[in-house]
Amino acid sequence: MSAVSADWHKAMLEETAKPYYKELSKFVISEYNRTTVYPPKDMIYSAFEVTPLSEVKVLILGQDPYHEPNQAHGMSFSVLPSQKVIPKSLQNIYKELNQDLGCYIPNNGYLMKWAKQGVLLLNTVLTVRAHEANSHAKHGWETFTDKIISVINEEDRPIVIILWGNSAKAKMGLLNNPKHLVLTSAHPSPLSASRGFFGCKHFSKANDFLKKNGIEPIDWQIENI
Repeated sequence: MSAVSADWHKAMLEETAKPYYKELSKFVISEYNRTTVYPPKDMIYSAFEVTPLSEVKVLILGQDPYHEPNQAHGMSFSVLPSQKVIPKSLQNIYKELNQDLGCYIPNNGYLMKWAKQGVLLLNTVLTVRAHEANSHAKHGWETFTDKIISVINEEDRPIVIILWGNSAKAKMGLLNNPKHLVLTSAHPSPLSASRGFFGCKHFSKANDFLKKNGIEPIDWQIENI
C-alpha cells in the first residue's frame, strides 16, 4: 500500500498488520502468479492513490472488479479509457445521469474525473480472477473494505455515501454518522436498474447536499475521448 495517499496509509496501517490481511496478501499474490487476475497488480489500490481520505466527498460502493480484459483499473464501475465497450451497468449510470442532470452520454467509461474531484470509487472486493465474477470474494477483502467504510463513517464532516444494490446496502450497519447522507437504490445492472435505480436522482441529491454544506459539488459530466 506504499502508493496510497498519506492519510489513507495512516488510517490503514493497523489494518494491514492484522493476520487476516497477511493471509489475504498471500492468497492474492499466489493468484497473480498462477492465473490472470484483474485489475493489474499495480492498480489494486488506485482509488486510494487518486482520492485521498481528506478529499472524499462521495463514496460510491461497488461489488468486485470487472473480470474481462482491459476493463478494471482499481475503481468501481470505471473502465480503462482504451476500452471501447462501456459495461452495461455503467451505461445505465450514464442514462440516469442524463435524465437527472442532463449530462450527455460519453463514448468511454473512464471515471477518473470523478475520482479526482473526491468521489471514492470503492469495490467491496478489490481483485478478481479473469472471467470469474466474485472469485476473490470471502478471502478477506470484505473485512478490509469494511474498515475503509468505517473510516469514512468516522470522518467529522459531511460525506455522501451511495449504495446501489443489495450487497452495497448490506453495509448500512457500518454507517451511523448523522453528518453524512446515505443514498440507496437498486443496482444499475440491466437485471435491476428498472426496479428503482432509474429515477433515483442520486447525482443531483448528492450535489444538493454538498452545496447545502458549503462543499464544491461534483461535475459529473464525463467528457468524450
